[in-house]
Amino acid sequence: MLKDYQYTLFPYAYNILGSVEDAKDTIQDVLSNYVTANREDIGNEKAYLVRSVINQSINAKNKRKTVYYEDVWLPEPVATEEADKALHLKDIGSYTMLILMEELNPKERAVFILKEGFGYSHDEIADVLSGSVEQSRKLLSRAKAKLDARKQGAPMNNKTVSAALLDQYLHAIRKGDTQRLENMLSQDIVFYADGGKNLNVARKICTGLQDVSELLVFTYNKYQREFEFEFTMINHQPALLFYLGEKLYGCQVFTISPEDNKILQISTVLDPDKLKNIGK
Repeated sequence: MLKDYQYTLFPYAYNILGSVEDAKDTIQDVLSNYVTANREDIGNEKAYLVRSVINQSINAKNKRKTVYYEDVWLPEPVATEEADKALHLKDIGSYTMLILMEELNPKERAVFILKEGFGYSHDEIADVLSGSVEQSRKLLSRAKAKLDARKQGAPMNNKTVSAALLDQYLHAIRKGDTQRLENMLSQDIVFYADGGKNLNVARKICTGLQDVSELLVFTYNKYQREFEFEFTMINHQPALLFYLGEKLYGCQVFTISPEDNKILQISTVLDPDKLKNIGK
C-alpha cells in the first residue's frame, strides 16, 4: 500500500533536506501525484517513487538558502533510540554527517547519500538523476573531496559508554568545574546553537577549550538550572534532551571520538519547530 512507502521514502528525503517536516511534505506531494498519474508505463513502483522523491528533494533543497557563521542552521533531529525496531531509522544519516553535507550542493549530496548510504551503483544513480554514469562519478568525487577536507572520522555511537561520559559532562557543568570539563573536550571543540528565526541564543558558534567550557557553564547557570536532562540517541549519536516539566526546550547532540572519548562537537537545537517531533 502507498502509505507503507512513507517510511521507506523518508530516509531518502530527510537525508537530502535535513528537515522532518519538509521530508514529509515532499513524500506526500509525490504520493499524491502518483495516485492521479497514468501508471501504465511504470514497471517498478518503488524505484519510480524513490526517483521522484529524490528529485523533488533536490529541487526543494535548491530553493532553501543555508547561511553559515552569520547564522547557524542545524538539521532537524530525529530520535533513533528505537532504530533496532523501526527499520527505516537505520538509514537516517548521522547528525555529524548531515552537518558536513551542508557543504555539498543538492546533487552532490544526493549522489553521496545514494552511493555511500544506500549502496546504489553509478548506473542506478544515473537513472535516478536522469544523468550519465560519468556525471555520477564526478559528483561523488567532488562530494568526497569537500567532505574529506572537514571530516573527523566516524563519531561514537556506543550507548553505554556515551551515557557514562555525558553523565560526567553534566556533573562537571553543574559543579562549575571548567578544568574537568576541558579535559573532556577536544582541542578543536566546536559548539553550534540553532535557535531558529525567533529565539536568541547566547552564542551561535564558539570554538576552543576555554571559551566553550566557560560558555557551557554560563549557559547552565543562566538558563538550565531548573531543567531535567535525559540521555537519548539522535541520528545515531549520543544526545541530551532538556525538559522543564513535560516541555522540551532543547536537544544537544554530541560528536564523540571513539579513539579517546573526547567531545569533538556539540550541536544544540533550540528552535521549537525542530523539536516538535522528538521528546516525550
